[in-house]
Amino acid sequence: MEETPRSVGEASTTNFVPAATRPSATTDAVKKKGCGFASLAWVGVDREELRGRLAMPEYLRLAMRECIKRKDPTAVPDHLLLPGGAAAEMAPHAPMVVFINPKSGGRHGPVLKERLQQLMTDEQVFDLTEVKPHEFVRYGLACLDTLAAKGDECARECREKMRIMVAGGDGTVGWVLGCLGELHKDANSHIPPVGVIPLGTGNDLSRSFSWGGSFPFVWRSAMKRTLHRATLGTVSRLDSWKIVVSMPSGEVVDPPYSLKPTTEETALDQALDANGDVPLKAKSYEGVFYNYFSIGMDAQVAYGFHHLRNEKPYLAQGPVTNKIIYSSYSCTQGWFCTPCVSNPALRGLRNIMKIHIKKANCSEWEEVHVPKSVRSIVVLNLYNYGSGRHPWGNLRPKYLEKRGFVEAHCDDGLIEIFGLKQGWHASFVMAEIITAKHIAQAAAIRFELRGGDWNNVFLQMDGEPWKQPMKNDYSTFVEIKKVPFQSLMINGE
Repeated sequence: MEETPRSVGEASTTNFVPAATRPSATTDAVKKKGCGFASLAWVGVDREELRGRLAMPEYLRLAMRECIKRKDPTAVPDHLLLPGGAAAEMAPHAPMVVFINPKSGGRHGPVLKERLQQLMTDEQVFDLTEVKPHEFVRYGLACLDTLAAKGDECARECREKMRIMVAGGDGTVGWVLGCLGELHKDANSHIPPVGVIPLGTGNDLSRSFSWGGSFPFVWRSAMKRTLHRATLGTVSRLDSWKIVVSMPSGEVVDPPYSLKPTTEETALDQALDANGDVPLKAKSYEGVFYNYFSIGMDAQVAYGFHHLRNEKPYLAQGPVTNKIIYSSYSCTQGWFCTPCVSNPALRGLRNIMKIHIKKANCSEWEEVHVPKSVRSIVVLNLYNYGSGRHPWGNLRPKYLEKRGFVEAHCDDGLIEIFGLKQGWHASFVMAEIITAKHIAQAAAIRFELRGGDWNNVFLQMDGEPWKQPMKNDYSTFVEIKKVPFQSLMINGE
């Protein structure tokens, strides 16, 4: 089927291009030849010329570092304040900073950091173990705003032209995007777009914006090529989704890093059908995801694997080893074969779950059917999932029209919901032999979970799993809705 990008109102300005919904045959071929990059067509750039395009003037670099160190955006030393402001010509063509997670990419993190510092400057490369993204946003970028307010034109241009690269996995990229989201509180604040140097295991965010699924073995030349592409890449938008987990007061959960407890107990809305019971008060947790959220057996396997890896870290020596252990571990969890002693009625999620959705441009909730055999439900924002797989599939126009679906896109304000049955079904889906069980497309989702004969259910978002206790007396609710602003991503093509 020939694919055409779906038009999106917000992303149709001249400054943005829609992110590609499907990889073309040409792109796939280039990826195979280019160690995971979407395109290797580039004109060689001299190292000093590249540095000139990226490096900010020294006084600005030092001022930002000092403000971050003191955690004060106004703590600019007097000798770094230029009388009358600096000339605009001093601003580089594409001022850039790079966040690197040295724990990603096997043992190459420190070496890649050194290479980045050689190509740029020491001050523009931030080690995430030393400087957190929110510190850079609150004190580094705010430092440039402070200088610009004093009439420094160079600082103003650097702030407006700023681009950010993240060297790490999807979790690291999501962390940086979440911190940049703070800038949306000020409607006049410029939001830097983000590109990716893929050092993680899955790298689905990286794949979705043509930065590839892995970093090439010839990393020294690839790093220079990547930074060059980042200065020229167009900018696309990416939806992000807020998740709120509400449960009866007194529940104790051990949430992942990306899921934070709210400061106060909040009253739950009324249940969406007459049989739903809700307590007067509920304890809530909130988080944001960019790729996927899931409930069920896949999250259970991920939860067990994470605990196994924490207890026996010597087993996880790299991405390939992790995938082998993960696959082996999934066979022991009943994902491929449910024990015969289990009641067949307890195998599917429909026994503990109800799903309500809001469709686009609709304010009313409607209940959708949970297929009987589904043991895992995934809510997917990106086209890529599970290290570049496409479980939603390349659906034909007639099927889309019949189901009331539209072509999936990561900036369309819609999210796809599909189901996986037993492990064999999931394996065929991940091998792209068949597609997943399509359930719905929605602008908002609400899951209602009731214990029954189940005491716990497993959930995960963007690869971070947790065990969610359930009650028989009251329901636990998981609500997903779109964050009102979109993140900006640099395309790697």
